[in-house]
Amino acid sequence: FHFSRENVSKLKAKANHQMNTTKISSLQAVLAHLWQSVIRCRRLDHSEETTFEVSIDMRKRLNPPLPEGFFGNAIYPAPTTIKTGELLKHGFGWAALQINKTIATHDHEKLKCIYENWMKEPEVPKLGDLPSNYFMLNGSPQFNVYKYDFGWGKPIAHRGGVGNLLDGKITVAPGLEEGSMIVEICLSSETIQALEEDIIFGEFVNNTTPMVGVERTIRSRI
Repeated sequence: FHFSRENVSKLKAKANHQMNTTKISSLQAVLAHLWQSVIRCRRLDHSEETTFEVSIDMRKRLNPPLPEGFFGNAIYPAPTTIKTGELLKHGFGWAALQINKTIATHDHEKLKCIYENWMKEPEVPKLGDLPSNYFMLNGSPQFNVYKYDFGWGKPIAHRGGVGNLLDGKITVAPGLEEGSMIVEICLSSETIQALEEDIIFGEFVNNTTPMVGVERTIRSRI
């Protein structure tokens, strides 16, 4: 799904206006709109829980910050879990603010405590253990994938790849238009169809992805 620069700006402004704040970022607003829309399309019991996990870049959050050329992972998953009824009762700005608050709590001291505890009781999570209605963010609109040329021309699109898909996996990349976003999300074919027909979701989504030579595709997995 393609979110134009204009629609990204509208979502950010609407989310901040709903919550009377300026804290909500463009990405948080887009993710909250998507999260709420998918849950609405699934028509779940309002007592069920749903989780949205954002991988936080910790390079600048650590004290002292990691150097610019640090090579390796410096991310930490920050999940926000709420009842589906709560998510749908409020405007999407409320959901965006919950994601914002979760991210804001992850500072140097919290990460230090998390890793010290992990050293005492190490645990490796398995994707198969994830609960239902779990959404996981991958990628960032700040990563400029279009400027790199490895000899066969500059990229015209960013895709996660068939081997990197699981239900609820969301990959975000910048669009060709500055300030726009491309969102790739793996869902059941029934949910995708309901999402495409959802008027509220479609209000901020462009019908086509403006990339020469690339068509928007839906891949079914059995």
